Amino acid sequence: MVLVLPAVLCLATGYLIVALASPVLCRHFADWLLRLSLSVGFGVGGFSLVCFLSRVCGFDHLFLADLVVLAMLTVAWLCLRRRIAAADVQKTPDRDKLSPPWFHRVITASFVTVLLAALYATIRRAIAHPHGDGWDAFAIWNLHARFLFRGGSHWRDGFSALLPWSHPDYPPLLPAGIAHFWTYLGHENQLVPAALGVVFAFSTVALLISALLSLRGSTAAMLGGLTLLSTPFFVEQSAAQYADVPLSFYFLAAIALLAIYDWSSAEARNLGWLVLAGLAAGFAACTKNEGVLFALSIIFARLLAVLRRDRGWRSLLVLAISLAPALLLMIWFKHSIAPPSELFADQSALHKLAIPARYWITLKWYGKDFLRFGEWAYIPGTLLLAGLHFAAGTIAKREQKPEGGFLILALLLTLAGYFVIYLITPYDLYWHLRFSLNRLFLQLWPSAIFLFFLADPIHVTNAESVC
Repeated sequence: MVLVLPAVLCLATGYLIVALASPVLCRHFADWLLRLSLSVGFGVGGFSLVCFLSRVCGFDHLFLADLVVLAMLTVAWLCLRRRIAAADVQKTPDRDKLSPPWFHRVITASFVTVLLAALYATIRRAIAHPHGDGWDAFAIWNLHARFLFRGGSHWRDGFSALLPWSHPDYPPLLPAGIAHFWTYLGHENQLVPAALGVVFAFSTVALLISALLSLRGSTAAMLGGLTLLSTPFFVEQSAAQYADVPLSFYFLAAIALLAIYDWSSAEARNLGWLVLAGLAAGFAACTKNEGVLFALSIIFARLLAVLRRDRGWRSLLVLAISLAPALLLMIWFKHSIAPPSELFADQSALHKLAIPARYWITLKWYGKDFLRFGEWAYIPGTLLLAGLHFAAGTIAKREQKPEGGFLILALLLTLAGYFVIYLITPYDLYWHLRFSLNRLFLQLWPSAIFLFFLADPIHVTNAESVC
């Protein structure tokens, strides 16, 4: 019961952040599910930054800090809520009607079955591995959380170069979130990191379903959710207490929010979606180093979209401004607290770019993991995804707006950045690829599923009078 108070404060903080920036989509279940899933991720992100900044400033009264932040957000929401335009989503054409009723019932039953099975497997795995399932859980993320919780004025020691095996240069969002909840409890409890992992996993599923439900209809939404929930590796990592699933949530949030903005009609297009997309990309940058690469990829892809259309500079500026605080915080963290990353400490790193064998090795691993990623027993998940898409009968009528291509480009640029990191890695290349590439693919997997099932644009019209 002690965790109820911080959980409510966390969710309320996230909800107010989302409500301040986004229009009220009041007529559809998908809109409330989208709002709830975003509130969870943004609440944890806000909670984490409050804890981290409190440690930086030497302020130990986290409850007071939470109340101040919550009060400021509430006052801002009360002052601005009348200015936030409400909107109503109307899908045209209705692709759900293109599928026969029996197909829709089969997909619904399959989705519910897989959802319950995934929930059972995740909770059972979390109970079986209370300290996390793997080295990174207790030696990196939970260790950093312990320093933030126990360290007092010496919390910075957890990010010391004397602990190179704990990757002290990793961003602090997840450890700070864990430490924030531990502070309310007054002691360490492994239920917190385990619960955060499970919550992030199913919030990612809810976000994927709600975004596809708003943009494409229930069939595509359940197919997308079914694909993600039936990915064994996703279910396994949900309870592993690693940062890859939370990072995949923020990746998906940024991609989905940009899609919602781009797919809106001109008269109902709300810059608040861009603000939330920038915040999501910023939270990604504060979660893992790969998030910084993703954030830069989003900005670069958006810039190319603006240059191609010769318009949309305001949207690019809003996205960049929303993202800037998190990037500046990470620059300060890397410069003032964390030691240099070992990936770039090796002076021979750039010379490795001139070794053709490293390109071939990395390319082969990319090809192998593309087929075996997800740890399915028989059919590779990437091929299964294509089969599900054909089964829904959506490929023949696929109509994507030009902006969708730039969302795909952002993921491809992130994937290319991972490729370059492997080329210059100071570790043994085979070892590094073997133990990390599947998790890097997992970070992008929910976003890839979303973009794969995304097809027809939506039309958003002013609906303030309806609400």
